[in-house]
Amino acid sequence: MIWALCLICLAGCLREVHAGLIRNMSAMGRKAAPQDEVNVLMFGVIQFSESLNYALENTEAKLAKISQALKNQEGTLQKLGKQAEQAADMEKQMKEAIQLLQAQMVKQQAQAKLTNDWLANMEQEEMELKTKVKRLEMYMDNSAPSSIKELQARAEEHSHVLKGLQKLTEFQKENIETHNEKLYKLQNMSETLTQPF
Repeated sequence: MIWALCLICLAGCLREVHAGLIRNMSAMGRKAAPQDEVNVLMFGVIQFSESLNYALENTEAKLAKISQALKNQEGTLQKLGKQAEQAADMEKQMKEAIQLLQAQMVKQQAQAKLTNDWLANMEQEEMELKTKVKRLEMYMDNSAPSSIKELQARAEEHSHVLKGLQKLTEFQKENIETHNEKLYKLQNMSETLTQPF
């Protein structure tokens, strides 16, 4: 299209030059124009056409550069759009993971509280049993020899119960420590996940 415009301009210029020459020739009574004037005019037309050609080439080169820059920017925008979508997906997954961890932490804390309460009850019962054993021992010391065997059997029975309770208490303590370690790890994971990138 630019070439067509240049050719139209060039044709218009040549027509004007040609018309000027004809007018000069008719004004001079059909005398031939001096050769120098014709050469100067032709030289001017050639320089003008070369200038138009140079301007056209420069314009085409600039348009090509602009077109390439636009293509590059479109590619960059598409990449940025994909990266933004990926970041949004990752943020959504992180939020879901954090919510899941928080729910697990709440559940673990509730379970740890129940275990602590149960352990406190067991320790209270253990204290009560120890008190009963002491009372029985005092009773045995003060009682008749006929009931000593019976008291010893009860004491052994209570001793077995106490040993069972002690083992159960140790098991519960280990269970609570395990739950506390899991809870600590979950809290660390949650803090790590919620930190900004």
